[in-house]
Amino acid sequence: LKSTCTSWAKALNPPGISLLSQLHPSHVSLSRRAYDESITVIRDKEKMLPLSSSMHPGEELLLLTPLVKPLPASAMTKSLLGAKKSWSQAPTQHDSWAHRDRERSAIMSGEGMFREFGKNLARYRNEKLLHTSYTANGVRPVHENLIARASCIIIVTADANRNMYQAGFTKHVDMMCSMHRSRGNKKQLIVVAVSSPYDFAMDKSISTYICTFDFTEDAMSALVRVLVGEITPIGSMPGTLRKSKKVLKSRQHWLVEEYDRARDYGGLEDLLKAVHRASAPDLHFLKSTRAASMELHLPNIKETHFVVRNSSTGALYGFVATYFIAGVGIIGALLVDPSKRNVSIGRSLHRRALKSLSQQRGLKKVQVGMSFPGVFLGIPLDPEANTVKEWFSNSGWDTQFPRRLTNMIIHDLPNWVAPEGLLQSIQRANISFDLIHGLENAESVLHHVRANANPEVLELYTYALSENKACGIVRAKDPSGNLIGTVIICRQGSPLVTYIPPLLSDREDIGGIIAPIVPSTPQSTLVLQGLALMGVRQSKGHRASKAVLSWIVDDAFEPLVAMGFDILQAFEEITNSPEVCQT
Repeated sequence: LKSTCTSWAKALNPPGISLLSQLHPSHVSLSRRAYDESITVIRDKEKMLPLSSSMHPGEELLLLTPLVKPLPASAMTKSLLGAKKSWSQAPTQHDSWAHRDRERSAIMSGEGMFREFGKNLARYRNEKLLHTSYTANGVRPVHENLIARASCIIIVTADANRNMYQAGFTKHVDMMCSMHRSRGNKKQLIVVAVSSPYDFAMDKSISTYICTFDFTEDAMSALVRVLVGEITPIGSMPGTLRKSKKVLKSRQHWLVEEYDRARDYGGLEDLLKAVHRASAPDLHFLKSTRAASMELHLPNIKETHFVVRNSSTGALYGFVATYFIAGVGIIGALLVDPSKRNVSIGRSLHRRALKSLSQQRGLKKVQVGMSFPGVFLGIPLDPEANTVKEWFSNSGWDTQFPRRLTNMIIHDLPNWVAPEGLLQSIQRANISFDLIHGLENAESVLHHVRANANPEVLELYTYALSENKACGIVRAKDPSGNLIGTVIICRQGSPLVTYIPPLLSDREDIGGIIAPIVPSTPQSTLVLQGLALMGVRQSKGHRASKAVLSWIVDDAFEPLVAMGFDILQAFEEITNSPEVCQT
């Protein structure tokens, strides 16, 4: 090796810097070839590459990138260090302040790392490219607006398995793209892992997945050439992808049968009591839940329920309720006998429920939790029930962006008084309220609900309006007479309380304030408080001992706590694309 490569004469007399300048072109060529051949396309199920074959002229491309620190070998780091050395040895106070902030922002923002990549990609395609960054704050309105504009979205991740916000952001955008596609809009998604190749290697819901292994300028240039089709990627994953033994662990499969009311009604009553006893005091609403609470029998809602049962004794080991309305498939309840848990009964029921929902024509999205019937508005938010959310996550659901629904209560209604100044604030805003009964007066109310709430809430309002003896609708209007809010008021004798278990009681009269629908406006908090106030007044007028408000969305419950309401139960409603049915 020594005789062929060098000698003492050569080693002790190096040719100098001039030889390095001669070798530089060959080194650059070798580096480019190495990067070009390392780019790896793990999946491209939708044939999105190259972009010229999947995007038409004029269509916009969106680039979403995380904030990362430049790699030591990158040109950006070298330029920052060079700038630092060029400063005077004794900088002025102004210089030290200015450069300190500039250096920190340049190194930590990371936007510049991918800005050149975006410019190069736009230059190669000769088309417009939109670019913004994302952080642990998740999907913001600016992201939603840009996603709505673009035909293709490229998301860059860097060690998403350690930086979990990147995985959550990517899954959220993937869900948004699926929803856009279900409405007929073109939304392609490409995920590029620029550090660890394992970010989404096992997640086949990401249909186009590319790995670059680093994010230096050379790697980003090679990625541009792959995206535009100048080179064909031939890289491969290091090692072998293999599922863990835990995932491959065999699970028992149970016979799941369709619910038969004549056969299973008594068994479901017993199952509800058993689950309530095991979960007390957390799921106290199950004490007043009946088997009839799951059965709507309405023409616009298709319901199919399933059970795992003992065919000899008739006992139910598990029950799942599914509903389908206006393109939305819903799991409204999933119960397993506490003495029969951890033997895959819940998984067998869950699998059968998703299969049933996936067979419905026009399915646009699926959700866990339902407002009507309002037994489980979502996954219960209780210390003892936290494992339920994890269970759904392990079953393929993206649970990172739930909608909170909170039931609230005034325990001592006869002695409750309105907060001082609330009525005067409502009067100053010129908000007026009235109470209507019956479907003949309901067109404006139903139009308002249809525009601002889920499809099952529209059915809830229709049902309440048809029960004009014990139910009514309070309407809130602005000074021009425009409808700005609605809420259902019901008494204990209403058939509606069967489907809202917190209202059902054999011993006391509970007034119901149900499903306030208030669009987001500068006055929405005041409108919500006004509707709640009118509901409480109606309940007090009917001599109710308690008032239950079911339900408040997200953090809108806080102004009602200030009015004297207590939190009764909170839930998290989970919504996913239909692809969860395939997991």
